[in-house]
Formats: sequence, C-alpha cells, structure tokens
Amino acid sequence: MPKPHPVDIGLLVLRVGLGAMMLFHGVPKLLGGPQKWEKLGGAMTHVGIDVWPTVWGFAAALTETLGAVLLAVGLLTRLNASLLLATMVVAAAMHLGKGDGVAGASHAIEDGIAFLTLLLAGGGRYSVDAWWRGRR
Repeated sequence: MPKPHPVDIGLLVLRVGLGAMMLFHGVPKLLGGPQKWEKLGGAMTHVGIDVWPTVWGFAAALTETLGAVLLAVGLLTRLNASLLLATMVVAAAMHLGKGDGVAGASHAIEDGIAFLTLLLAGGGRYSVDAWWRGRR
C-alpha cells in the first residue's frame, strides 16, 4: 500500500468537513417543503432568473443534502463540487444584492472557494471516485 500523501489527507478532511457542514445547512431546507423551497429559490432573481423558484429552491436544498453526502464520501466529487459551487454563487449574489456587503456574503464566498478547489483537484486518493478508478 502506498504511503499516505498529505495532499490526499487534506482533500479528505476538506471533503468530509465541508460535506458535514453543508448537510447541516441542507437538511432543514430540504425538510422545509415547498414553502421553504420557493423562498430559497427566490434567490435566483439575484442572478437574473425569476421563473420556477420552488424548483430552484428544491434543487439547492437537494444539492446541499445529497450532494454534501456524496462530496463527503468522494463520489462524483467534481460534479457535486460544481453544483455546490453554483449554489454558493447564487447565495453570494443574494447577499450582495440585498446590500449585506462582502461581510454578509463571506460564508458563501469562502465555501465557494473550497468547492472550486475540489472541482479542480478532485476527491483525492481517499475517495470512492479513486477506489472506482482503481477497480476499472
């Protein structure tokens, strides 16, 4: 077995930590039902989309729950990181559009940077993606 590499350990910590925190944010949104989804999806107006807020809100809530779990285990890491990044772009745009400034949008921006990192780097050696590649 190859020696553990600090970069792969770092990617594992990043995936599991971010996945757990996003799950914490996503579950209440997903369980909130259509009223919560419509309100959440209303944030899309800040990126110029004003149709189907319930659909967009459900998609964001699902991404923050199921996508977070898949990210944590490293399954379809780049896809889930890209979906979570898109969610954070909308969240940051909403905060900036409401006048919250960079301080109000900082959490979404910081998470977005981390998701961009995972999109570029992938899940690392300690991910389901890597295990699956090794089996083929």
